[in-house]
Amino acid sequence: MSRISETFAELKRSGRGGFIPFITAGDPDLATTELLLIELAAAGADIIELGVPFSDPVADGETIQRASECALRKGVTLRDALTCVARAKQHIQTPIVLFSYFNPLLKFGEDRLANEAKEAAVDGVLVTDLIPEEAQSWIVRLVQRKLDPIFLVAPTTSDDRLKQIARQAHGFIYAVSRAGVTGVRDQMARDAEVLVKRVRS
Repeated sequence: MSRISETFAELKRSGRGGFIPFITAGDPDLATTELLLIELAAAGADIIELGVPFSDPVADGETIQRASECALRKGVTLRDALTCVARAKQHIQTPIVLFSYFNPLLKFGEDRLANEAKEAAVDGVLVTDLIPEEAQSWIVRLVQRKLDPIFLVAPTTSDDRLKQIARQAHGFIYAVSRAGVTGVRDQMARDAEVLVKRVRS
């Protein structure tokens, strides 16, 4: 069982929800990113998502877009994100999920990424725009290194596709609460509750 799966099993046993914050590597700078990872763990984060800055984060709202722009202006790369994780993991045990679009990972190289993510003590990788039908080699490489490949589902995901994703995903399935980009909401969409029930079934 992976450390992400163990975390969710413990959450279930204790009857509580998990706290899974997201930050972008390199915003406002790499030294602060490393400190934030450590402080988020100290503040009770159960899992931390670390975003890899990307030039065209089309699924994300203004806040994450600006964070990526800030990091990219400073030349922050995927390699830098991995280094931040490796340094933070010297001080914390909290699972960290690398959160990225596929292009930077593909450019880095699938084998190289799987190896270096494992060395950095990354626990899982979520690729926002990699569809399950094209992910088989990716899944194999990650699972061989005991890294969790994590997939997204949305309220518009069909039942057949949910079944396929459930067979391929490890660690957890990321259920997007509503159509549209990420960002602040003042209430949870009714679609989110329905989607979670569908995924669990």
